[in-house]
Formats: sequence, C-alpha cells, structure tokens
Amino acid sequence: CRFSQMLHPIFEEASNVIKEEYPDKNQVVFARVDCDQHSDIAQRYRISKYPTLKLFRNGMMMKREYRGQRSVTAIADYIRQQKSNPIREVQDLEEISSLDRSRRNIVGYFEQKDSDNYRTFERVANILHDDCVFLSAFGAISKAERFSGDNVIYKPPGENAPDMVYLGSLTNFDLIYAWTQDKCVPLVREITFENGEELTEEGLPFLILFHMKDDLDSLEKFQQEVARQLISEKGTINFLHADCDKFRHPLLHIQKTPADCPVIAIDSFRHMYVFPDFSDLSVPGKLKQFVLDLHSGKLHREFHHGPDPTDVAPGQPIQDLASSPPESSFQKLAPSEHRYTLLREKDEL
Repeated sequence: CRFSQMLHPIFEEASNVIKEEYPDKNQVVFARVDCDQHSDIAQRYRISKYPTLKLFRNGMMMKREYRGQRSVTAIADYIRQQKSNPIREVQDLEEISSLDRSRRNIVGYFEQKDSDNYRTFERVANILHDDCVFLSAFGAISKAERFSGDNVIYKPPGENAPDMVYLGSLTNFDLIYAWTQDKCVPLVREITFENGEELTEEGLPFLILFHMKDDLDSLEKFQQEVARQLISEKGTINFLHADCDKFRHPLLHIQKTPADCPVIAIDSFRHMYVFPDFSDLSVPGKLKQFVLDLHSGKLHREFHHGPDPTDVAPGQPIQDLASSPPESSFQKLAPSEHRYTLLREKDEL
C-alpha cells in the first residue's frame, strides 16, 4: 500500500520523539501491524482502509481513530494531548455550581487522590473524556459531598436536570465504566460531516431522523420513542439525527427535500428505507416494527416484490414492483474489506 509506505517513516520518527519524552515503555507504546500477514487482527478491529491509526487505552480500542495530519509534529502533539490529565480538579465547590450545563458533567468527590477509587475514576475519564467533562475534588473541599464515602455524580445537560448518583463499587472498572458510558454517550447521537466516517465504522445500520436544526420538538419526540420502543435494539442499529439543510444529499436519495422534514429513514449501507409517516412515530410498536423489518429482510423484500402475502387483504393482488430501494447515502464511508484508502468529500455525504 503506497500510503502505508509513505506513513511508515513518519510514524517511526514520531515514535522516537515520544520515546524521548516518555521513556517508560509502559506509558506510550507505538506498534504496527501488517494486515496482509495478520488478517485476523484486522478483522477483529474492523480495519478496512490503510493506513489506519487506532488508539488503545488499557487494552481497549478507542472508538475515535486518529484522523489528523500525517506528520511527525501532528502525531506527537496528538499523543501529548492524550497524555494530558482529562480530569479538572476543582478548588472550591462553588465551581461546581457554575458548570456549563449544556455539557454532560461527571464529578468525583474523593478523600484522597492516591486511592484505588480515584485510579478507577481516572481510567474511565481517560476513555470517555471526549464525551463528558470530568471533574474531581479531594479532602476537605469534597467532604460535604462524601457523607457516605467517596462519591461520583452525573450532572446531565439542562439547568434543572436532576443529578444522578453512581451506586456501585468505585473499584469495579467494568461497572463504573458501563454506568458512565451510558450517561456520557446519548442514545440518539447527531451525525455530522466530521463524525460520519467514525459512525459508519461501528458497522451498524443507521436509523436517522432528518429534521430542521431549530425543530427540537421532532427531535424530542424521536428521542422519546427510541427510548420507549427501541432500547432493546441498542447494539444492533445506531440511532442518529441529522440537520436537513446540511444533509440534502442523503434526502435526495430518498426523493425528499428539507421541505419534507422531519423524515425518518434507515440506511443499511446498501439501501435506504423511509418510515412511511412521521406522524405514526407515536403509534405503539410502529417504529420498532420498522427496525425489525430491516433485520428480517422484509424491507428489502417488499421493495422488490410488494407487500408480503400476510400483509395483503384477501382478494387483493400482490404487486410486483421489480424495483430496488434507493441506494445508501453512506455506502462510500461504510467498512469494506476491499477498500485500501478512503477519500472523503463533504458533498458525498
């Protein structure tokens, strides 16, 4: 791969620069994998384009890969940034009351920094610092919040949103990580030009609400129904929302324009399927059935052959559409074992 050959000396030089700054090999490790010789590793981590730079922390692959400039300086700066402390230490509890409540905040109150509880909290913050703001307070400053021992609290977006307290063991990394991830990563995420490739690399089809930026009512209804009907489908499909003005191109694939928004659609990376009517969103089970019909193949089948016989009234002929559903909007970004390099332009989205 020509691009891999071009990056190799840059990557190696960046590793030498970082090795001088962090001589302890347990702090930063640079590694390279020949994916022709080790295809099992490439498959395990869904590597589909080359070269790909992935970051691991404590043996866990981070969902955001490195997409910065391919230079020694940029790669070294990225590592320095990753080594910076992701937790801001507060010196007065008044700082907590003035937090930016448009962000998701996780606050840890600890008796001392040199403790297993804080070390676990630090590990979690290192992984999720792109999704939440992490803060900590210690000793006398935190005492008022430690009435039953060390304490971790989630402060969700919104001035009047109630705090949520972590009730599990603070030394159990898996438990506190799962709890924090649930709070920091929203069930319905926004897809943008910047994160579109990253989301496709998760390998899950998209259920997308296209809405106008200032149409928050439609977004709230969509979020509520996803939480009510589809929480069991988390892990089989990504729940997303997108700005209709910015994502005109995907709308064209399904013969829609911003004037038609709000519109709900599924992108399977092969085809796009439109939810019949946004007003049906609140019909119990309607949205869930739409997703289940994707998984069962029914959506694709009905585009080719019309409604299944079980869905047709007695005596009504089955229509043979002999057509294909609209092509995927995000297919060019989707993982592919045959693609060695990926050139992305915003209008392709």
